[in-house]
Amino acid sequence: MKKRKFKISDILFGVFIVLLLIPQTRTPIQVAVNKVKVAIWSPSIEDQEDQQKIAAFDYAVTDMQGATQHIAIGQGKVVFLSYWATWCPPCIAELPGIQALYTDYGDKVMFVLLTQEEPAKVLNFVARKQYHLPIYFPQMQAPEVLNENSLPTNYVIDAQGKIIVKETGAADWNSTKIRSLLDELIAEPMK
Repeated sequence: MKKRKFKISDILFGVFIVLLLIPQTRTPIQVAVNKVKVAIWSPSIEDQEDQQKIAAFDYAVTDMQGATQHIAIGQGKVVFLSYWATWCPPCIAELPGIQALYTDYGDKVMFVLLTQEEPAKVLNFVARKQYHLPIYFPQMQAPEVLNENSLPTNYVIDAQGKIIVKETGAADWNSTKIRSLLDELIAEPMK
């Protein structure tokens, strides 16, 4: 039987696998892989017949400073709602796009980024990454239609409470398609 010779590609594959096993290198590799997905994957707009409507409600949250707030969802303003975490590689990969979208639309669209993590950890993360996003900690159970076990899960909800976009996994939120959608939803009169 002939002995197989190792090729450079075999060695590189082995090194890659080892790097994935080491916690300090695993997350940056996963974030890089998800950034490739973000670069090519724009969120999908729900078909008209698949768009679910949520009853208007006030989301009880605390902000980064610990103050309790009630955020109106489905009550006259377009909402970008995101469930995310600092330890989630797809979340980390898509946050720059969300930051860019917030920078341009933060005064016209209500951005609500929700996490279950410790506030100190989140504060450290956003300071290190230099994000300026409206991050909150939920103080109530979300309505059934917004319950999702995957991170990240993001929603674009119109002013009447219809879920126009529901996207699980990393996506390019700073895409032309999403910007056009937000422009259209902002210009839409209340019904």
